[in-house]
Amino acid sequence: MTISPNAVDQLSALVLGFAFAGLLASSFELVARRPLGFGLLQAGGLGAAATVPILVFSAPLIIIRNTVRGRRYERRPVPYVMLATMFACGWSLLSGRLVLDAAQLITGA
Repeated sequence: MTISPNAVDQLSALVLGFAFAGLLASSFELVARRPLGFGLLQAGGLGAAATVPILVFSAPLIIIRNTVRGRRYERRPVPYVMLATMFACGWSLLSGRLVLDAAQLITGA
């Protein structure tokens, strides 16, 4: 069984997207001493504008975290969980691809 180079590239982008989301979310929680969430945008002002890039790249992790909590505590239906997981994976794939492209641009590889 062989795996095409394109599939390996897409899988690395997906995994890197989730890893980068976790790194940003954990770093934010370490500095701010509160969990990262979409509620930060409701504060408005300069603080909300400053968190937009962090939320854009951390969104897959936040979506998965909220989905798991919603399934566990609110008993959300399984199709909802599947749809949210697919959405988070797609977002992670795109953000991981962007991080990989930025890394290649910086290193000149």
